[in-house]
Amino acid sequence: MADFLDNTPKKDPKRVERAFLVGVQTSQMPTGDGEELLNELQELVENLQINVVGRNLVNLRAPTPATLIGSGKTEEIIAHAKELNCDVIVFDETLSPAQQRNWEKLAEMAVIDRQEVILDVFADRAQTREAVIQVALARMEYSLPRLTRAWTHLSRQGGKGGMGGEGETQLEQDRRLVNDRITRLKRELVDVRKQRGVQRHKRQRVPVPTCAIVGYTNAGKSSLLNTLTGAHVLAEDKLFATLDPTTRQLILRGNQKLLVTDTVGFIRRLPHGLVEAFKATLEEALVANFLIHVLDVTAPNLAAHHETTMSVLKELGADDDKRILTVFNKVDAATPAQLNTAHLLDPNGIFLSARTGHGLDNLVDQCLELIADAFGSMELLIPHSRYDLIARLHAIGHVQSEEQEDEGVRIHTRIPPSQIAPFVEFIDPPVDAPAVVARLSKAQKAAQV
Repeated sequence: MADFLDNTPKKDPKRVERAFLVGVQTSQMPTGDGEELLNELQELVENLQINVVGRNLVNLRAPTPATLIGSGKTEEIIAHAKELNCDVIVFDETLSPAQQRNWEKLAEMAVIDRQEVILDVFADRAQTREAVIQVALARMEYSLPRLTRAWTHLSRQGGKGGMGGEGETQLEQDRRLVNDRITRLKRELVDVRKQRGVQRHKRQRVPVPTCAIVGYTNAGKSSLLNTLTGAHVLAEDKLFATLDPTTRQLILRGNQKLLVTDTVGFIRRLPHGLVEAFKATLEEALVANFLIHVLDVTAPNLAAHHETTMSVLKELGADDDKRILTVFNKVDAATPAQLNTAHLLDPNGIFLSARTGHGLDNLVDQCLELIADAFGSMELLIPHSRYDLIARLHAIGHVQSEEQEDEGVRIHTRIPPSQIAPFVEFIDPPVDAPAVVARLSKAQKAAQV
């Protein structure tokens, strides 16, 4: 048990200001995992401007259906939370609707779980219409089976509904209103996805290689985007500093363009509803030519962070063939032992610091190699009479060099397979045209799977 000797009176009795955290360590969990998850939960709660005044890590042999952790421990935690004048008890484990109701009846205060905290943090961070809709949808789906709770989210206002008579009628009305709201939000989200699809289609009309930065929250994804592209995306040392995807253009060597998208961070025990709701945001990772997976090399549980990201990507439908560059960030703050652990996790990983810029050249080199694999580099000799093709080439491809010759214009270029057909006859030296198209199409398909 770890407690905080803070029982000072509240400044505002109506506001949720003080939280007591409850973590769980089971025999199936790695040693120390419960403590790390509890530390992560504390950071999430503090991001909501709520003071953590007490915490307790419970060694759980077997879950209890009524309250998860057993009656004796339940009474002990409630007594301690009341002694510290807490407004809310926060569980790191997922509580069923029945368990939440039982806890709130016994504690006479709000009792929430990790999922609800994450939902509230997301609601606090959401800025764009898309993110607001996604969070609202996830919260509605989460609250539907919990309408009979004494408190909803972090509000002190009592909930509606009851047993029988007028209360039962009111509860049914509440459920109908929530279901109607969910239906409307899903329709709005479909419209948002259509708009995003239109925007993506416009980008693809002038094909430019794309990559998405993915990874555990607070691993330094936004900082890496800022360092690479000179963008000014919010980058703070806190969980879920940014929710909305941001795309910026990066100019690589040889004037090669690359669109880089920063995506929302992942976290262990991410509510399934949020995975579903955020598919419109995270699908940027699915359509990118390749991914940059950023890991904080100083994280205590590096392997778990890596597994979390990979499992969410798999749930989203990212195939095993998707090309992924593993980046270990924050090497400037890492110890030799931490660097060694990262080497064991991925010997081919790229070690860099988004803050200092150390190692960025290696990342750029790897990006150029992946682009070359996906788009295919070739040499063309285009007759002087076909300057229309040269103009088109500048519009749809990447021209690496251009030289005037007697027979025409010699151009070293990369062309997307979908646009190569008009140029095949001008490849120098001449090649088997169908074979070239087939080879490049196969490479492009592998890069986008």
